[in-house]
Amino acid sequence: MLNDKSILITGGTGSFGKAFVRTVLQRYPDIKRLVIFSRDELKQFEMAQEFPESKYKGIRYFIGDVRDEARLRRALEGIDVVVHAAALKQVPAAEYNPFECIKTNVLGAQNLIEACLDSNVHRVVALSTDKAAAPINLYGATKLCSDKLFVAANNIKGHRDIRFSVVRYGNVMGSRGSVIPFFLERRATGVLPITDEAMTRFNISLQEGVDMVLWSLEHAWGGEVLVPKIPSYRVVDVAEAVGPECERPIIGVRPGEKIHEEMITASDSFNTVDIGKYYAILPMSGAYTLQQYCADMGGKAVPPGFSYDSGTNEHFLSVPDLRQLIKDHVDPNHSI
Repeated sequence: MLNDKSILITGGTGSFGKAFVRTVLQRYPDIKRLVIFSRDELKQFEMAQEFPESKYKGIRYFIGDVRDEARLRRALEGIDVVVHAAALKQVPAAEYNPFECIKTNVLGAQNLIEACLDSNVHRVVALSTDKAAAPINLYGATKLCSDKLFVAANNIKGHRDIRFSVVRYGNVMGSRGSVIPFFLERRATGVLPITDEAMTRFNISLQEGVDMVLWSLEHAWGGEVLVPKIPSYRVVDVAEAVGPECERPIIGVRPGEKIHEEMITASDSFNTVDIGKYYAILPMSGAYTLQQYCADMGGKAVPPGFSYDSGTNEHFLSVPDLRQLIKDHVDPNHSI
Protein backbone atom coordinates (compact mmCIF):
# COMPACT_ATOMS: atom_id res chain seq x y z
CA MET A 1 0.00 0.00 0.00
CA LEU A 2 2.70 2.51 0.97
CA ASN A 3 5.67 1.08 -0.90
CA ASP A 4 6.98 3.59 -3.44
CA LYS A 5 4.89 6.32 -1.77
CA SER A 6 5.95 9.55 -0.09
CA ILE A 7 4.36 10.19 3.32
CA LEU A 8 4.33 13.21 5.61
CA ILE A 9 3.25 13.07 9.23
CA THR A 10 2.60 16.28 11.14
CA GLY A 11 3.45 16.15 14.82
CA GLY A 12 5.76 13.33 13.83
CA THR A 13 7.95 13.45 16.93
CA GLY A 14 5.09 12.70 19.33
CA SER A 15 4.20 9.32 20.84
CA PHE A 16 1.98 8.38 17.91
CA GLY A 17 4.43 9.70 15.34
CA LYS A 18 7.30 7.57 16.61
CA ALA A 19 5.15 4.44 16.66
CA PHE A 20 3.82 5.22 13.17
CA VAL A 21 7.30 5.78 11.75
CA ARG A 22 8.63 2.59 13.34
CA THR A 23 5.74 0.54 11.91
CA VAL A 24 5.92 2.04 8.43
CA LEU A 25 9.67 1.45 8.18
CA GLN A 26 9.21 -2.17 9.25
CA ARG A 27 6.26 -3.00 7.02
CA TYR A 28 7.06 -0.94 3.94
CA PRO A 29 10.81 -1.17 3.29
CA ASP A 30 10.38 0.25 -0.21
CA ILE A 31 8.80 3.49 0.91
CA LYS A 32 10.06 6.40 -1.17
CA ARG A 33 10.06 9.14 1.46
CA LEU A 34 8.86 9.57 5.04
CA VAL A 35 8.83 13.18 6.24
CA ILE A 36 8.61 13.94 9.96
CA PHE A 37 7.13 17.44 10.19
CA SER A 38 7.23 19.08 13.63
CA ARG A 39 8.31 22.28 15.31
CA ASP A 40 10.69 20.99 18.03
CA GLU A 41 14.27 20.70 16.83
CA LEU A 42 15.38 18.85 19.97
CA LYS A 43 12.75 16.15 19.56
CA GLN A 44 13.71 15.80 15.91
CA PHE A 45 17.36 15.43 16.89
CA GLU A 46 16.47 12.78 19.49
CA MET A 47 14.24 10.90 17.05
CA ALA A 48 17.01 10.95 14.46
CA GLN A 49 19.17 8.93 16.84
CA GLU A 50 16.68 6.06 16.54
CA PHE A 51 15.84 6.63 12.87
CA PRO A 52 18.94 8.16 11.26
CA GLU A 53 18.85 9.32 7.66
CA SER A 54 22.08 7.39 7.08
CA LYS A 55 20.27 4.11 7.77
CA TYR A 56 16.79 4.91 6.47
CA LYS A 57 17.37 6.52 3.09
CA GLY A 58 13.82 7.81 2.69
CA ILE A 59 13.42 9.51 6.06
CA ARG A 60 13.55 13.29 6.34
CA TYR A 61 13.17 15.69 9.27
CA PHE A 62 11.39 18.92 8.42
CA ILE A 63 11.06 21.66 11.02
CA GLY A 64 7.82 23.56 10.69
CA ASP A 65 4.55 24.52 12.32
CA VAL A 66 1.06 23.77 10.98
CA ARG A 67 0.28 27.42 11.74
CA ASP A 68 2.63 28.31 8.85
CA GLU A 69 0.82 27.48 5.60
CA ALA A 70 3.75 28.45 3.39
CA ARG A 71 6.03 26.03 5.22
CA LEU A 72 3.40 23.28 4.89
CA ARG A 73 3.19 23.84 1.13
CA ARG A 74 6.96 23.50 0.85
CA ALA A 75 6.97 20.31 2.93
CA LEU A 76 4.16 18.75 0.86
CA GLU A 77 6.01 18.90 -2.45
CA GLY A 78 6.00 15.38 -3.90
CA ILE A 79 3.95 13.93 -1.01
CA ASP A 80 1.28 11.30 -1.71
CA VAL A 81 -0.07 10.58 1.80
CA VAL A 82 -0.52 12.81 4.86
CA VAL A 83 -1.18 11.77 8.45
CA HIS A 84 -2.14 14.73 10.63
CA ALA A 85 -1.15 14.14 14.26
CA ALA A 86 -0.05 17.65 15.27
CA ALA A 87 -2.14 19.22 18.03
CA LEU A 88 -2.10 21.04 21.33
CA LYS A 89 -3.90 18.49 23.49
CA GLN A 90 -3.43 19.27 27.19
CA VAL A 91 -6.88 20.14 28.53
CA PRO A 92 -5.83 22.52 31.36
CA ALA A 93 -3.36 24.34 29.10
CA ALA A 94 -6.04 24.78 26.44
CA GLU A 95 -8.47 26.20 29.01
CA TYR A 96 -5.87 28.73 30.12
CA ASN A 97 -4.55 29.54 26.61
CA PRO A 98 -7.61 29.05 24.40
CA PHE A 99 -6.59 30.91 21.27
CA GLU A 100 -3.18 29.25 21.16
CA CYS A 101 -5.03 25.94 21.00
CA ILE A 102 -7.36 27.29 18.31
CA LYS A 103 -4.44 28.52 16.19
CA THR A 104 -2.85 25.07 16.10
CA ASN A 105 -5.85 22.73 16.17
CA VAL A 106 -8.30 24.70 13.99
CA LEU A 107 -6.36 27.17 11.87
CA GLY A 108 -3.53 24.66 11.51
CA ALA A 109 -5.99 22.03 10.27
CA GLN A 110 -7.36 24.41 7.64
CA ASN A 111 -3.83 25.37 6.59
CA LEU A 112 -3.05 21.70 6.02
CA ILE A 113 -6.27 21.13 4.06
CA GLU A 114 -5.59 24.11 1.78
CA ALA A 115 -2.00 23.02 1.22
CA CYS A 116 -3.03 19.42 0.44
CA LEU A 117 -5.63 20.60 -2.07
CA ASP A 118 -2.97 22.64 -3.83
CA SER A 119 -0.47 19.77 -3.85
CA ASN A 120 -0.57 16.31 -5.39
CA VAL A 121 -1.63 14.59 -2.15
CA HIS A 122 -4.03 11.66 -2.56
CA ARG A 123 -4.87 10.50 0.98
CA VAL A 124 -5.21 12.47 4.22
CA VAL A 125 -6.07 10.98 7.61
CA ALA A 126 -6.45 13.28 10.62
CA LEU A 127 -6.26 12.07 14.21
CA SER A 128 -9.11 13.07 16.49
CA THR A 129 -10.04 12.32 20.11
CA ASP A 130 -12.96 11.09 22.17
CA LYS A 131 -13.09 14.60 23.63
CA ALA A 132 -14.40 15.87 20.27
CA ALA A 133 -17.75 14.12 20.83
CA ALA A 134 -20.13 16.41 22.77
CA PRO A 135 -17.17 18.53 23.92
CA ILE A 136 -17.20 20.35 27.24
CA ASN A 137 -13.66 21.72 27.08
CA LEU A 138 -11.80 23.95 24.66
CA TYR A 139 -9.51 21.19 23.44
CA GLY A 140 -12.46 18.96 22.55
CA ALA A 141 -14.21 21.84 20.82
CA THR A 142 -11.16 22.59 18.67
CA LYS A 143 -10.84 18.94 17.67
CA LEU A 144 -14.54 18.75 16.78
CA CYS A 145 -14.03 21.81 14.60
CA SER A 146 -10.96 20.20 13.05
CA ASP A 147 -12.94 17.01 12.35
CA LYS A 148 -15.64 19.03 10.60
CA LEU A 149 -13.03 20.82 8.48
CA PHE A 150 -11.47 17.56 7.27
CA VAL A 151 -14.86 15.98 6.57
CA ALA A 152 -16.05 19.05 4.64
CA ALA A 153 -12.78 19.24 2.67
CA ASN A 154 -14.15 16.41 0.52
CA ASN A 155 -16.85 18.80 -0.70
CA ILE A 156 -14.34 21.18 -2.26
CA LYS A 157 -11.83 18.74 -3.75
CA GLY A 158 -13.36 19.05 -7.23
CA HIS A 159 -11.84 16.51 -9.63
CA ARG A 160 -8.74 15.95 -7.52
CA ASP A 161 -7.95 12.35 -6.56
CA ILE A 162 -7.83 13.06 -2.82
CA ARG A 163 -9.74 11.74 0.19
CA PHE A 164 -9.88 13.28 3.66
CA SER A 165 -10.88 11.07 6.60
CA VAL A 166 -10.72 11.19 10.40
CA VAL A 167 -9.91 8.56 13.02
CA ARG A 168 -11.26 9.16 16.52
CA TYR A 169 -10.14 7.10 19.47
CA GLY A 170 -9.71 7.21 23.23
CA ASN A 171 -6.74 7.61 25.54
CA VAL A 172 -3.58 6.06 24.15
CA MET A 173 -2.00 3.81 26.74
CA GLY A 174 1.32 5.25 27.81
CA SER A 175 1.17 8.48 25.81
CA ARG A 176 2.75 11.55 27.34
CA GLY A 177 0.57 13.23 29.94
CA SER A 178 -1.84 10.29 30.28
CA VAL A 179 -2.84 8.69 33.56
CA ILE A 180 -0.78 5.49 33.44
CA PRO A 181 2.71 7.07 33.10
CA PHE A 182 1.59 9.71 35.61
CA PHE A 183 0.68 7.03 38.15
CA LEU A 184 3.89 5.10 37.46
CA GLU A 185 5.90 8.25 38.15
CA ARG A 186 3.93 9.14 41.28
CA ARG A 187 3.95 5.63 42.71
CA ALA A 188 7.26 6.24 44.51
CA THR A 189 5.59 9.01 46.56
CA GLY A 190 3.00 6.56 47.91
CA VAL A 191 0.14 8.79 46.74
CA LEU A 192 -1.94 8.40 43.56
CA PRO A 193 -4.45 11.28 43.31
CA ILE A 194 -7.89 10.32 41.95
CA THR A 195 -10.09 13.00 40.41
CA ASP A 196 -13.35 11.06 40.83
CA GLU A 197 -13.97 7.47 41.90
CA ALA A 198 -16.51 6.94 39.09
CA MET A 199 -14.23 8.17 36.30
CA THR A 200 -13.76 5.92 33.26
CA ARG A 201 -11.78 6.19 30.06
CA PHE A 202 -11.44 4.35 26.77
CA ASN A 203 -8.14 2.60 26.18
CA ILE A 204 -6.15 1.90 23.03
CA SER A 205 -2.51 0.95 22.54
CA LEU A 206 -0.21 2.99 20.33
CA GLN A 207 0.09 0.08 17.92
CA GLU A 208 -3.68 -0.28 17.65
CA GLY A 209 -3.88 3.43 16.85
CA VAL A 210 -1.20 3.09 14.17
CA ASP A 211 -2.92 0.04 12.65
CA MET A 212 -6.21 1.93 12.52
CA VAL A 213 -4.63 4.82 10.64
CA LEU A 214 -3.00 2.44 8.17
CA TRP A 215 -6.34 0.66 7.67
CA SER A 216 -8.08 3.97 7.03
CA LEU A 217 -5.45 5.04 4.49
CA GLU A 218 -6.26 1.93 2.48
CA HIS A 219 -10.01 1.57 2.99
CA ALA A 220 -11.60 4.92 3.93
CA TRP A 221 -13.95 6.43 1.36
CA GLY A 222 -13.36 10.00 2.50
CA GLY A 223 -15.57 12.07 4.77
CA GLU A 224 -16.13 9.48 7.47
CA VAL A 225 -15.05 9.62 11.11
CA LEU A 226 -13.81 6.16 12.07
CA VAL A 227 -14.15 4.97 15.67
CA PRO A 228 -12.58 1.75 17.01
CA LYS A 229 -14.31 -0.77 19.26
CA ILE A 230 -12.02 -0.67 22.28
CA PRO A 231 -12.30 -1.43 26.01
CA SER A 232 -12.76 0.98 28.90
CA TYR A 233 -11.09 1.14 32.29
CA ARG A 234 -11.89 2.68 35.63
CA VAL A 235 -9.25 5.11 36.86
CA VAL A 236 -9.42 3.55 40.34
CA ASP A 237 -8.56 0.20 38.74
CA VAL A 238 -5.51 1.74 37.07
CA ALA A 239 -4.40 2.99 40.50
CA GLU A 240 -4.90 -0.50 41.93
CA ALA A 241 -2.90 -2.05 39.10
CA VAL A 242 -0.01 0.40 39.43
CA GLY A 243 0.19 0.98 43.18
CA PRO A 244 -2.11 -1.18 45.29
CA GLU A 245 -0.33 -0.01 48.44
CA CYS A 246 -0.63 3.70 47.62
CA GLU A 247 -3.02 6.19 49.18
CA ARG A 248 -5.70 7.50 46.79
CA PRO A 249 -6.98 10.91 47.84
CA ILE A 250 -9.94 12.28 45.88
CA ILE A 251 -8.90 15.67 44.47
CA GLY A 252 -11.95 16.53 42.33
CA VAL A 253 -12.54 16.82 38.62
CA ARG A 254 -10.32 19.29 36.79
CA PRO A 255 -11.74 22.10 34.64
CA GLY A 256 -13.07 20.78 31.35
CA GLU A 257 -12.87 17.13 32.40
CA LYS A 258 -15.64 14.55 31.94
CA ILE A 259 -16.47 11.62 34.22
CA HIS A 260 -17.03 9.41 31.17
CA GLU A 261 -15.77 9.97 27.64
CA GLU A 262 -17.94 9.67 24.54
CA MET A 263 -16.95 8.75 21.01
CA ILE A 264 -20.37 8.48 19.36
CA THR A 265 -23.34 10.49 20.61
CA ALA A 266 -27.00 9.57 20.19
CA SER A 267 -27.28 12.41 17.68
CA ASP A 268 -24.58 10.73 15.57
CA SER A 269 -26.47 7.44 15.49
CA PHE A 270 -28.59 8.30 12.46
CA ASN A 271 -25.54 8.37 10.17
CA THR A 272 -23.33 5.80 11.94
CA VAL A 273 -22.62 2.30 10.65
CA ASP A 274 -21.03 -0.75 12.26
CA ILE A 275 -18.35 -2.12 9.93
CA GLY A 276 -17.01 -4.84 12.22
CA LYS A 277 -13.82 -3.73 13.95
CA TYR A 278 -14.81 -0.07 13.67
CA TYR A 279 -17.78 2.26 13.59
CA ALA A 280 -17.97 4.88 10.87
CA ILE A 281 -19.80 8.19 11.35
CA LEU A 282 -20.68 9.16 7.79
CA PRO A 283 -20.94 12.74 6.49
CA MET A 284 -24.45 14.13 6.52
CA SER A 285 -24.08 15.25 2.92
CA GLY A 286 -21.68 13.78 0.44
CA ALA A 287 -21.07 11.74 -2.65
CA TYR A 288 -22.41 8.48 -1.21
CA THR A 289 -25.27 7.17 0.91
CA LEU A 290 -25.31 5.12 4.08
CA GLN A 291 -26.73 2.20 2.08
CA GLN A 292 -23.91 2.35 -0.47
CA TYR A 293 -21.29 2.47 2.26
CA CYS A 294 -22.82 -0.50 4.11
CA ALA A 295 -23.03 -2.55 0.91
CA ASP A 296 -19.38 -1.98 0.06
CA MET A 297 -17.99 -2.32 3.60
CA GLY A 298 -20.24 -5.18 4.71
CA GLY A 299 -21.65 -3.00 7.49
CA LYS A 300 -25.01 -2.22 9.01
CA ALA A 301 -26.61 0.90 10.43
CA VAL A 302 -26.60 1.20 14.22
CA PRO A 303 -29.97 1.53 15.99
CA PRO A 304 -31.41 5.06 16.32
CA GLY A 305 -30.30 6.57 19.63
CA PHE A 306 -27.17 4.39 19.80
CA SER A 307 -24.28 5.96 21.71
CA TYR A 308 -20.79 4.80 22.60
CA ASP A 309 -19.21 6.03 25.82
CA SER A 310 -16.63 4.72 28.27
CA GLY A 311 -19.09 4.44 31.16
CA THR A 312 -21.60 2.12 29.46
CA ASN A 313 -19.10 0.23 27.31
CA GLU A 314 -19.68 -3.53 27.23
CA HIS A 315 -15.98 -4.31 27.63
CA PHE A 316 -14.04 -3.20 30.74
CA LEU A 317 -10.45 -4.03 31.55
CA SER A 318 -9.92 -5.74 34.92
CA VAL A 319 -7.05 -4.94 37.29
CA PRO A 320 -5.08 -8.01 36.08
CA ASP A 321 -5.79 -7.00 32.47
CA LEU A 322 -4.48 -3.52 33.13
CA ARG A 323 -1.40 -4.78 34.94
CA GLN A 324 -0.50 -7.04 32.01
CA LEU A 325 -1.12 -4.33 29.41
CA ILE A 326 1.04 -1.89 31.38
CA LYS A 327 3.83 -4.47 31.47
CA ASP A 328 3.52 -5.11 27.76
CA HIS A 329 3.09 -1.57 26.46
CA VAL A 330 4.22 1.00 29.04
CA ASP A 331 6.54 -0.50 31.66
CA PRO A 332 8.86 -2.96 29.86
CA ASN A 333 10.99 -3.37 32.99
CA HIS A 334 7.98 -5.04 34.64
CA SER A 335 8.39 -3.08 37.82
CA ILE A 336 4.72 -3.51 38.83
